[in-house]
Amino acid sequence: MARNRGSDPTRGRWLLAGAAVLVQLALGAVYAWSVFVNPFIDQMGWSRTETSLPFIVTIGVLFVGTLAGGRIQDRIGPRPVVLAGGIIYSVGVMLASLVETPDQLWLLVLTYGVIAGLGLGAGYIVPIAMLVKWFPDRRGLITGIAVAGFGAGALVTAPVANRFLVADDVSQVFLPLGLAYLVATVVGGAMFRDPPSGYQVPGFDSSAVRVAGTAESYSLGEALRTPHWYILTAILALNVTAGIALISQAAPAAVEIAGMTPAGAAGVVGALAIFNGAGRVVWGWASDFIGRMPAFFAIFALQVVCFGLLPNASPVPLFVILGALVYLCYGGGFGTMPATAADFFGPRNAGAIYGAMIVGWSVGGVVGPLVIAGIADATGGFTVPFYIIAAMVLGAALLPATTKSPPAAGHRQR
Repeated sequence: MARNRGSDPTRGRWLLAGAAVLVQLALGAVYAWSVFVNPFIDQMGWSRTETSLPFIVTIGVLFVGTLAGGRIQDRIGPRPVVLAGGIIYSVGVMLASLVETPDQLWLLVLTYGVIAGLGLGAGYIVPIAMLVKWFPDRRGLITGIAVAGFGAGALVTAPVANRFLVADDVSQVFLPLGLAYLVATVVGGAMFRDPPSGYQVPGFDSSAVRVAGTAESYSLGEALRTPHWYILTAILALNVTAGIALISQAAPAAVEIAGMTPAGAAGVVGALAIFNGAGRVVWGWASDFIGRMPAFFAIFALQVVCFGLLPNASPVPLFVILGALVYLCYGGGFGTMPATAADFFGPRNAGAIYGAMIVGWSVGGVVGPLVIAGIADATGGFTVPFYIIAAMVLGAALLPATTKSPPAAGHRQR
C-alpha cells in the first residue's frame, strides 16, 4: 500500500495549489488600492483621476509581464519565473514608500505602477499555467482556486494598510507591505514545479470533460489566427472593465452612496475581497457543469442588475450585497477564462495563450477606473458612471450568448 501511495503521480498536487494561493494573496493585494485614494487626495491634493493613475498603470502594464512570463515558464518551468515576478513586484511596492510630495506622482506611477505591475503580471500567470497541467480533471475548479488568493488579497491588505496609514505620510505604509509580499511570494514560489513528463491522473478519462471541438495542440500563433481568441479576450476585457471600475473606487463609493465612515469603508473593501476570491472558485467550478459560455452570460446578466441598482443603494446592507455580487462576477471571469482557454485551445501552451489574453485585463483595467473616476469628477458622483457600466455589460452579454468553441485539432484547416 505504501508503494501505491508513493507511485501516485498526483501526490502533492494539492500542496502546490496551496502554495499558489499564498503567492496570489500577496499579488492580489493590489486590489486594496481604493483604501489609499482618499488619504492621498487629502495629503497630496490630487484629483480622483490622478490618485487612480498608479493603480491604472499597474493593471495596464501587467499584460507585458503575463505575456513574457507565460512564454518563459512554458520553456523553463514555473519556479524561476514566479520568484522573479514576486521579487520585482515586491521591490516596486517598497520603492513606492519614497513618495513624499505632491509633485512625485510620477514616482508613484513608476514604482507602484510600472515596476510592480510588470512583476505582478509575471507572477500571476505562473500558478494558473502550472496547475492546469497538474489538474486536467478539474480545470474549472483548479483555475478558480489558482486565482482565488489573488481576489482575496485585499481581504488582508485593506484593513492592515488602513491601520498603518499615517495622515501626513501615506506612502510609508508601502515598505512593510512590500516586505510581507516578498516573503509570501518567495516561500510559496519555491515550491512550484511542473508535473513529470507523461503525467496522467489515474482513472481520469479526458474525453469526459472536454467540450465539443476542444483542441489539443494550438500554438500561440495558431490561436491568434482564430476569431475565438479575440472574442474570449473581449469577454475578459469587458468583465474587467465593469468589475474593476467598482473595485478602484469601492471605498469612496461606500462613503458617498451608503454614508459609511472611511474606516468602515476600508473594512467593506476587505470584506468584498472575499467575494472576489470566492467568485473565482464558484464560477470556475460551476462552469465545469453548465458550460463556459453559459457561465459568462450569467456573469454579465447579474452585473446588469447590480450596476443598475448601485446608485440608489444607500442602505449599507444593500450596497454591500450589490458590491459583493459585482466582486463575485469580476472574480468569476478570472476563474472561468483560463479553463475556457484550455478547452478552446488545449492545455499544452496554456501559459502563453492565456498570458497573451491578459491584454484584455490591462485594457479593462485602464478603461474601467478612468471611466468611473473621470465621469465621477465631472458629474460630482457615481450615479452616471454606474448606469453607463450597466448598459455596457448588457451589450457584452451578446458575446458569450453567440460564441462556440473552435474546431478540434485534427479538423482545423491548414
